[in-house]
Amino acid sequence: MPPSIQAGAMNHAIFRVARLHRMLAGQLLRRVGLHPGQELVMMQLWDLGPQRQTDLVRLLGSDAATMTRTVKRLENAGFVRRRPSETDKRATIIEPTAASLALRKEVEQIWAELEDSAAAGLDNEEQETMIRVLARVEDSLSLAVERQTPLA
Repeated sequence: MPPSIQAGAMNHAIFRVARLHRMLAGQLLRRVGLHPGQELVMMQLWDLGPQRQTDLVRLLGSDAATMTRTVKRLENAGFVRRRPSETDKRATIIEPTAASLALRKEVEQIWAELEDSAAAGLDNEEQETMIRVLARVEDSLSLAVERQTPLA
């Protein structure tokens, strides 16, 4: 490993794992016409019901522009429907369509397959440790992002 990468060996490991995870997720989700990240939106809608688009942004830790593009693509594919909120004229409600509900079981199976692939060879204790360590890394990175984000 070159010295420049050795200086950030954990960064390099995270990058490689994230890239492979996203690649496999993309291959698996392609079977149902979804792209990585879209399944997370659908899971929120299936589990929680229709949501304001701003709530989806918050729930998924996304940004407004990315969520707008994702919802538009899901709408074009026939998986979600957008409608104005009855209580807040500025808000848009996103709801799953019958077509997306037909995918739910398959998406859940794909998610389980992705989990099995990621955890292959790890026992339960190692999986629990991995989840704890990744949560700590996420917390550290979230704090770093907050420190870098200028106050409005």
